Amino acid sequence: MTFRGDGPLDTGGVSGRGGGGRGRVAIGGGVGLVVVVIAALVFGINPADILGGAGSYSTDGVGSGGSDSEIDQQIESCTVEKANTDTVCRIVATTNSLNKIWPGLVSGYQGPQTVIFAGSVDTDGCGSATSAVGPFYCPADQTAYFDPSFFDTLEQQLGGSNGPLAQEYVVAHEFGHHVQHLLGADEQARRMGSKGAKSGSVRLELQADCYAGVWANRADDGPDAMLEPITKDQIADVITTAKAIGDDRLSGSNSDGWTHGSSTQRVRWFSTGYESGDPATCDTFATDNL
Repeated sequence: MTFRGDGPLDTGGVSGRGGGGRGRVAIGGGVGLVVVVIAALVFGINPADILGGAGSYSTDGVGSGGSDSEIDQQIESCTVEKANTDTVCRIVATTNSLNKIWPGLVSGYQGPQTVIFAGSVDTDGCGSATSAVGPFYCPADQTAYFDPSFFDTLEQQLGGSNGPLAQEYVVAHEFGHHVQHLLGADEQARRMGSKGAKSGSVRLELQADCYAGVWANRADDGPDAMLEPITKDQIADVITTAKAIGDDRLSGSNSDGWTHGSSTQRVRWFSTGYESGDPATCDTFATDNL
């Protein structure tokens, strides 16, 4: 169990989009392209513009999933109790928790829209993407996108954890990108470049990890907290996942092409946010000690 309490969840900012079988997306193709594609989406670029159609494939049979209405029905049925057993509802519950915490930390905070999709998705500002991309945030439409099947991929192919808090960390990371967009950090990152060990993209991703840690610090704190007290084992699941999605694990030790930071860096910055609970400790743009 992760979430406490009972009753319906707020689904006002969450919607579903179907996919997988429409053959509309000219990107994708496994872990080798994930880092490139996510970097494009973070910077508000249609990934097809970078890939130039390379690695394109039909999405027929990819991430077989429901229609918009089926996903929406599942979302609308979500309760706190279901969030402890159902991945879609866990995403919804995590957005509820994040939207309770960030308004107290960022003046004028308004939560992003959240889209839960299956197989492929057309965004309103960052082009099209398949499940191979993984979760992402599109600053152009201020929306976080999640295909729940990613969590199985994370565990089975990338060596991460499929534990509840590890899944919630992924959601919190994408909301971290929304906070950055509200504060202008994504524009700062854009000016610093998208690849390399000290690039703007790496700083942006590590800061989002730190912001996810800030959320985790506060998510189980106080009488209105949505999470049960976080355990050491749950934090260990997050650390396992952060290590699994480091650039050195996904794309090799040559840091010239890095966009997200190494496994060690991702763990360090999540831990920084988690230990402090203060977003001011997450200024990855003010240090070269990443």
